Order: sequence, then structure tokens, then C-alpha cells
Amino acid sequence: MAIKPIRVSQLNAYIKRVLQSDPLLGSVSVIGEISNLKFHGTGHVYFTLKDQNSKINCFLSAENFRFLRFELADGMEITAEGYIYLYEKGGTYSLNIRDIQVAGLGNLRVAFEQLKEKLAKQGLFDEKYKKPIPFFPNKIAVITSETGAAVRDIIKIIKQRNNIVDVLVYPVLVQGPNAAPEIAEAIRQVNLLFPETDTIIAGRGGGSMEELWAFNEEMVARSIFESKIPIISAVGHEIDFTIADFVADKRAETPTAAAQMAVPDILELKNTVLQLKNNLQHHLSSLVKSKELQLQRCNLEALTSKLENRIDLQKNHVDNQRKELVTLVNNLIYNNKIRMDSAKAQLEALNPRSIMDRGYSAITDSSGRLIRSVETLKIEAAFTAVLKDGSFEGTVTKIRKDE
Repeated sequence: MAIKPIRVSQLNAYIKRVLQSDPLLGSVSVIGEISNLKFHGTGHVYFTLKDQNSKINCFLSAENFRFLRFELADGMEITAEGYIYLYEKGGTYSLNIRDIQVAGLGNLRVAFEQLKEKLAKQGLFDEKYKKPIPFFPNKIAVITSETGAAVRDIIKIIKQRNNIVDVLVYPVLVQGPNAAPEIAEAIRQVNLLFPETDTIIAGRGGGSMEELWAFNEEMVARSIFESKIPIISAVGHEIDFTIADFVADKRAETPTAAAQMAVPDILELKNTVLQLKNNLQHHLSSLVKSKELQLQRCNLEALTSKLENRIDLQKNHVDNQRKELVTLVNNLIYNNKIRMDSAKAQLEALNPRSIMDRGYSAITDSSGRLIRSVETLKIEAAFTAVLKDGSFEGTVTKIRKDE
């Protein structure tokens, strides 16, 4: 029996009620490949899930996306768990996703590469952010499973190498959905409650990629990057690389290697110090012997003789200088004496007294001026005649001038 015609909205409302009342469609898990992946500005995620023959639109709310443990990418095969929802206005339905699981090595590798590329672009792997691992730590914090072999190996190696350092074990889950939040929180708690810790070792023993996945989650990577305390990652074996390894300040191939990296070997240090001491003593001994040989080559007697010869040479040089100076002074005195005797003889020759000795006299007027010519004489003028042994007075009575 046909029902009477109904409106489109009535039909869509009816279908929506049918869909939402179906227990299977209210909680369904769908396996498919992601395509047409879009991240909306509101934080919601839209994509299509498809297989070889069909496809369905999917919606992942921002709230659920925040707790997602994987980076989504086109081509990744996932298992999406959610419920069927009908959009009445558009008459379309979609799978509204509550959670996503990723299975298979290929899909995990895609998620790994997606997160690695994202964090690398944000600089979380840059060397400039790497903190140095202290060489002489006082305290080491180990964040790992308290029941795993890794914690036993780490403690054993640390105590074998260095029985001075204090070891704090902070137990966490290292695999499963709750592992990543516990590891991230443990790193933050150690920084907050035990800031005196010198180094943190975070890791676990070997396992499959799925078992190691907690160390590939973004929340763990960011807690490592934000840690003020240097962190050594020690996850799995040498061939296992996780996102935590790229962010950590140092990567150890294994938990055992992390323990060896975290503390110095006291016995090796003692041997090294002893070797340095022996080298130093040997060097000093060789140096002393070398100096002794140099001293012996100096020959003190030869040095004394050499100095005496140099002193004698200097004395002879000074004596010669003295003799040359005396000769120079004597010559100077002799020459000056000759010049003085000559000058004296000249003065003696010009002395009027010497002329008077030869019978000459000097005539002066009444003022004592020497009369040199008859032109200055006058009749009756008084004069004085000076001889070698006296003088006499007279007056001019007659003047005769030579022709």
C-alpha cells in the first residue's frame, strides 16, 4: 500500500531517525584509504574514505582530532570508528569519526614521515636547540617501564660504571594508547619536581613499530623539546629510529648505550688519570735530564776564563784610552805655553821701558799726554821728559821742525 506523498525534509528526517536508531550504524568501524584530506580553519578535518568500489564522506571534529595519535595523510589506510550521521538539509550522510587506528607498517611509516616533516619544519630537530649532556652527572632520571629489561640494563650499566651517581626511576607505560601521555607527563614532572637532575634517559627495549609508536607521538616529541634537562633517547635497537630520537639532545642506539653515554666510567677515569700522571712524570724527568745536559755543556770553568779574558781586554782598552787622553792634554798644554811665550815676547818688545833702555825718552805735556809732534808744542809750554830711571821738567824755548 502506497503512502501519501511527503516532503523532502520529512523524508530526510525519517531516514535520519532510522539511521540513528540502528545499533550497527551508531557504532561502526570502517576500513578504507584516505583521500581528499582537508584541514579546516576551525580545526575540523574532512576527508573521503574509499575502497576499490565505493567511498564515504568522513568528518573528524577538532575535539577528537586533538587526541589523534597519528598524522593523517592521503593514501593512508585507516580503521575509522564512529557513527553514521545524516545532514538533513543537504540530504547527505557521512561517517562522523570518534577515533582512528592505523595498522600496517606502510601506513605507520606514512604517519611517521608526516609528523617528522611537520616537526622538522617547526625546528624541533635543529642542532642549535640540542643541550650538551653533562660529563659528570650527579643525578640521572630514567623514564621507562619499571618491569622491562631496559630499566634493569640501564641501572646495571650505570652502577657498574659509576657508583656515585644517583639514579631516579620514573615508571611509565611504554606501549599502548596511554603510553605517550604518561611519557610526556613524566618528562614534565621530572623537570618540575627534580630540577637538580642532570640527564634524563627516556626509552624502552626493542619491539615492533606499533609497540614503539608511543615514542613517535607528537606529545612526546614536544615534551622532549620543552625539557630544560638534557634528554637521551634510548628506544629499541640500533636500527629503530623514532621521532623522539630526532628531538632528543642525544640518541642512544639502545638503553645500554644510553647508560654508557650518561655517566663516565670511574675505573676508566682512574686509569686515564694514572696514565696522565705517568706521562707527566716521564715528561718532567726527561725535561730535568735535558736541562742537566745543557748545564753540563755550559762548562763553568771555561765560562769563567772567557769572562776574565773579556775583562782583561776591556782593561787594556781603558788603559790605552787613558794614555791617549794624557798625551792629548800634555800636547795641548805645551802648545798653549808656546803661544803664551810668543805673546809675552811680543808684549815685552812693545814695552816703552824696553825702548828707554836703549837710550830713548818720552815727552809729555802738562796734562801727561805724550807729545808726538812739534806741531803741538808752544813756546814756554811746560813738559816732562821721562827717562828709564826718572824724569825731569822743562819749558819749550825754541821749536825746530824738520824739513
